Amino acid sequence: MIRRGLCHQRTMARTHFSGFSYAQSVLLACAVLASVCHGQARQKVRDEVAAMKEDMQKIITYLNDGPGKHQTYDRLARFTDTIGPRLAGTPAMDRAIDYMHQELTADGLDNVHGEPAPVPNWVRGKESVTLMEPRVQNMAMLGLGPSVGTPVGGITAEVLVVTSFDELHNRSSEAKGKIIVFNQPWVSYGVSVAYRVHGASEAAKVGGLAALVRSVTPFSINSPHTGGMKYADGVEKIPTACMTVEDTEMVARMVSRGTKIVIKLDMEAKDLGNVTSFNTVAEVRGSTNPEQVVLISGHLDSWDVGQGAMDDGGGAFISWQAISTIRHLGLKPKRTVRAVLWTGEEWDGFGSVKYHADHKNESKNMDIVMESDGGVFQATGLGFRGAQAAKAIVAECMKYMSPFNASAVTDGADGTDIDWWFPDGVPGGSLDNENEKYFYFHHSNGDTMTVMDPDQLDVGATLWTVAAYCIASLDEMLPRA
Repeated sequence: MIRRGLCHQRTMARTHFSGFSYAQSVLLACAVLASVCHGQARQKVRDEVAAMKEDMQKIITYLNDGPGKHQTYDRLARFTDTIGPRLAGTPAMDRAIDYMHQELTADGLDNVHGEPAPVPNWVRGKESVTLMEPRVQNMAMLGLGPSVGTPVGGITAEVLVVTSFDELHNRSSEAKGKIIVFNQPWVSYGVSVAYRVHGASEAAKVGGLAALVRSVTPFSINSPHTGGMKYADGVEKIPTACMTVEDTEMVARMVSRGTKIVIKLDMEAKDLGNVTSFNTVAEVRGSTNPEQVVLISGHLDSWDVGQGAMDDGGGAFISWQAISTIRHLGLKPKRTVRAVLWTGEEWDGFGSVKYHADHKNESKNMDIVMESDGGVFQATGLGFRGAQAAKAIVAECMKYMSPFNASAVTDGADGTDIDWWFPDGVPGGSLDNENEKYFYFHHSNGDTMTVMDPDQLDVGATLWTVAAYCIASLDEMLPRA
């Protein structure tokens, strides 16, 4: 109060507005005062961040030239090679959670524990798609979860090929009793994924027996891409699967020439109801304000194909690497840095929904929530969601990533597992990286360690650690809108 009073007195003493009323002069003086004090606050933050230079250099050296070099890659490779794919609700995911609990504990981290969350227990079973007419050919496919299965013996029917929901409904008179094949073009993931998610219910509305969806990817080497789907309320549940881009286009070409196409779909898929899984949590406890939290995260679950190395082993493991690095270097952030490895993200965020419900009363102490779930390729910076004043502070922290050309702070952060916090006013962050090829491998057998690069993982881990440690070490929490 004393410092603010002096600032106010000096500003008012220096301010004379000839020709203005007293009230106008006061308003103008207040504007000048706000500008001066805002500048002082910005300089204070710059000084705080500059004082972290030695700690930041330790982080950068440790992860890129020291004991932490390629550690993220080695840890992730050992995990994915040992556990393999791990759909939430399956025994593989249970083994993954146990594995991580042991590793995080052995790493000497604080408060290592699991927090329960219900997740679906969907079992794929045997499945196949076979072209029956005009010739016989087995086609690569993957059922979409949590699709129902086919009757015993499968479904054999003529196909109707469409490129959009509008075309399907315009041709609804042709759809009854057929397998609907969606040959939608790739536009973007956000646009094209609608056919994977809603294709089955839209097909059922017009009397379709099943839905086969072109894999949601811009590139294919005859690789099917699985993923989540949803049934609309009050609409018959019919089986649905994805086909490869190549087979979908072949069927479309043949139909366009007037060829009758008959396909057999056979799926043993079953939804066995919800089971209990766990979000995995570990921390470096804050030295001054341990109740305040910088949350960093990635999801531990994956689809049941490939290795789940890219989606989202990389995001989960740079989160572990960040708190591991802070602990091993003996750094003391003022706030708690908490890593959460989510369960059930691929089931539309079951694990994070439960976590938010359990911790919602802590939202005032959540400094920022961060998630990496868009690949960990060459990092370019941090996506940020929050007040502009907070973004400016984060930008100061990110200047330490300039040597890696990864210091940009862009508008917008998202992640299935952190979106729940934004209505509470909590700022958010997500890893920006050169992930143009992400959807080449997404939800496919191609998502393996071969996609990952040790040096790129080091840079991603460096960015994640720098951002988390810097924000957790400031005197004040990030301002909110």
